[in-house]
Amino acid sequence: MTQRTWFITGVNSGFGRVMTEQLLARGDRVVGTTRKMGALDDLKQKYGDLLWLHHLDMTDTAAIQRVVSCAFNDLGKIDVIVSNAGYGLFGAAEELSDEQVTHQIATNLIGPIMLVRAALPHLRAQGGSRIIGLSTFGGQAVLPGGSLYHASKWGLEGFLDSLSVELAAFKIGVTIIEPGSARTNFRFGGAQLGEPLEAYKGTPAGMVHAMVKDTSRQPLGDPAKMSAIILGSADQEPAPKRIVLGSDSWGIIYKALTERLASVEAQKDSAASTDIPASV
Repeated sequence: MTQRTWFITGVNSGFGRVMTEQLLARGDRVVGTTRKMGALDDLKQKYGDLLWLHHLDMTDTAAIQRVVSCAFNDLGKIDVIVSNAGYGLFGAAEELSDEQVTHQIATNLIGPIMLVRAALPHLRAQGGSRIIGLSTFGGQAVLPGGSLYHASKWGLEGFLDSLSVELAAFKIGVTIIEPGSARTNFRFGGAQLGEPLEAYKGTPAGMVHAMVKDTSRQPLGDPAKMSAIILGSADQEPAPKRIVLGSDSWGIIYKALTERLASVEAQKDSAASTDIPASV
């Protein structure tokens, strides 16, 4: 198998760490970004120059440009860009501070957009590549208590979906990954909560606080299996537009899309009634 070079954000934990481990084990090269440099000392010691690490906060757009430029300048070609870094902010919209709202959108949406934009001139110049964006079932469906998290992921999916059409002429494939729950530290350690308001106590939105803190319910997804499918998508031609991972993700997305389509179909006649007649 030909060695590939991958650029992955958020490699210190979760899917980012697992994907990095799998790629290094098969001999690929990884440029990994992290806010916690020491978290990958063991991999750096084991794999040496196969792993290039850069400190990066996804809210620092100037740093994103510098790190991406440095990676391409040092390595010449990067085959796959994986936008993975992100976190979940939960709680009713009223319960979230302005700072929390801004940071969620900056990390989960603006940061990935800036990452891709910084990489695009290089990817076009090298004549093709792949972009893989980590979303979630929450980019297609919604649950109460996740309004800002959903806003960031729906925005990301809209960006990547449009991008896939824009970049097809340059042989750059774009794939959106929609995992369900997985046994990573996303919920237990990576999630943030707003300040509970009494008004939401006992409501579906208010219950998200207990759900996030409940460690008795184990996620369904195996991060290693999910990561293997994500990485394997780089070999598929054409690039798959979306990959759903986990039976919970499939069920939630299927229900949301079915209900949305039924609602749209029911409005066919009323939508057409607002058209200007063809004879006018």
